[in-house]
Amino acid sequence: MIYGVSTFAIVLFVIFVLFVLGLSFYFARRTKSASSYFAAGGTIHWGVNGIAFAGDYLSAASFLGICGMIAFVGYDGFLYSIGYLAGWIVALFLVAEPLKRLGKFTFTDALDSKFNSKAIQLTAAISTLIVSIFYLIPQMVGAGALVTPLLGLSHWVGVVIVGVIVVFIVATAGMTSTTYVQFIKGGLLIIFSTILAVYIFNNGLTLTPDNEDQKYHEFVTLTPTGSDDALTVEGYNVLSQQEVKGHQFVKIEFQKGVYRWFDLVKVNGDLVLKEMLSVTETEAGDKFYNGEPKENAKFYQVGHMSKIIVDGKEVTSTGALGPFKFLSTIENSEIIRFIKVKFNDGKNKVVVWHQEITSGKEMMMPGLKFKIGKDSNPWTKLNFISLMLALFLGTASLPHILIRYYTVKSQKDARKSTIVAIAAIGGFYVLTLFMGLGAAVNGVLDVESSNMSGPLLAKAFGIGLFSIISAIAFATILGTVSGLIVASSGAIAHDLVDRYMGKNLDDKAKVRAGKIAAFSVGVVAIILGISFKGMNVSFLVGWAFAVAASANLPAIIMLLFWKKTTAKGIAWSIVMGIVSALGIILTSPTMWDRYGLDKLDAPHMLDNPAIISFTLALLTLVLVSLATQKDNKKLVQA
Repeated sequence: MIYGVSTFAIVLFVIFVLFVLGLSFYFARRTKSASSYFAAGGTIHWGVNGIAFAGDYLSAASFLGICGMIAFVGYDGFLYSIGYLAGWIVALFLVAEPLKRLGKFTFTDALDSKFNSKAIQLTAAISTLIVSIFYLIPQMVGAGALVTPLLGLSHWVGVVIVGVIVVFIVATAGMTSTTYVQFIKGGLLIIFSTILAVYIFNNGLTLTPDNEDQKYHEFVTLTPTGSDDALTVEGYNVLSQQEVKGHQFVKIEFQKGVYRWFDLVKVNGDLVLKEMLSVTETEAGDKFYNGEPKENAKFYQVGHMSKIIVDGKEVTSTGALGPFKFLSTIENSEIIRFIKVKFNDGKNKVVVWHQEITSGKEMMMPGLKFKIGKDSNPWTKLNFISLMLALFLGTASLPHILIRYYTVKSQKDARKSTIVAIAAIGGFYVLTLFMGLGAAVNGVLDVESSNMSGPLLAKAFGIGLFSIISAIAFATILGTVSGLIVASSGAIAHDLVDRYMGKNLDDKAKVRAGKIAAFSVGVVAIILGISFKGMNVSFLVGWAFAVAASANLPAIIMLLFWKKTTAKGIAWSIVMGIVSALGIILTSPTMWDRYGLDKLDAPHMLDNPAIISFTLALLTLVLVSLATQKDNKKLVQA
């Protein structure tokens, strides 16, 4: 996509980064003990902690990923919002107070509070690391996506910038500075998302969005002659025709060496060629965008309406709309979506995005991404149920979320901060529906990166709003990554080195080990963030939730509510959850495509593992616990 760099955006970004670094320096002087480093000394006010919860939880997946998914697939993207929010009910009623009572620094502390088991210390620490790394990947991918329009830098540079800043934040002041970074960015994200929604309502709907980036190039429509398989176009040279996934794609030369791809469709019974967005990668490795070098600015932002219906009448624009009128008007109208197709034209790799007119009713109902009704099969239905299960159960088992319960003074404060978090997060997720649909109809979609839908929507309303929203989005990533690295460093320094290996570190040594661990995890996060460039961050977070729900939640729930739970039952449950979830993910159709293989050749068609991996982990805990009841008897006698 073509991006222009704004000096104002750069200045705002630099100011924010300097503010965050200054905050870290300030709290670093007050961070001396392991308690203050890993859990902020348990001194955070419950109100601050509640907003920090929101700041930690409203990650790149929430702002970048969900908005992008709603923009491209409508209501199916909003189902992620519903799933993420519903998970907090489990956290509030089942986990918040008991976890505060049982734990000290880490998630492992709570699981091992009754047993002092080496097996739990090892497996729970490994689970924390795996879930945190899976959650880190989408944050780093989102960071890379942001710096391209914001600073004009490559994706990998953004990943490295986030990695370096976050490692500095965590290594200097730990959980205290992390908490206040999350508190500030959580509040700002909600405030400015509300402002962006107001812009969307005031702008209303129009068939010709006033987006500067679209003025680089206009879509071309041609009228062909001849038969479907032997077309001619007056004044142009037809180079080739390709049939891919039920579409007839036609390559037409505009001038010597410059060509574009078209989609052959029927309009009112007549054949019409509709130009598509395209990227061609040649055998030599060169890339051409719509048949030309990228610097020629012929590859642009898209996404708008093809028909607007208000009160039964077709109009070209609506003017300002209220929230409910905005939704009902979209439901009655038609939106042009852009569908990605990849193929080989004989020599070169080609990716095209063809226009597909979609009714508003389809956008506002499930089915464009999750095939659960029309065109569904048992695999697609199982995938959907499995994803919703992961989102619902995953929240209450994410280590970087759970450790935040140790930053407040009491169990009562843990409950109150959870309620504040639910209110803040719920309000934000309502806004994602408007922001996502606003991006879909205002000509701001970057087809190469759905993650940029929210920031680019802000850019359509002015460079100032874009700069602020982008800086906040970047802060969103900083806050979440900081929390994840604190959780990871705690797992390594406290759970593995201090407890499992029995090093009995003093406070100073434990903090030093935590800082070294933070640096190591940061390097891994940078490498993975670069490797997964281009994938939707909400989709990737779905995997993290699935692993967390499978590896951690059965152990948490059964420890709290089943007296026959044993240490071996917990440890083997964690192992089964990790192995089964990772096994299904790594052999999934999406990963098969990532390996450069055909999705249809994958060993199974399940992208979301939770429905199987969670069940296997739960059964493992029950069976192993029943088989090892003598361990609990020895524990009682001791």
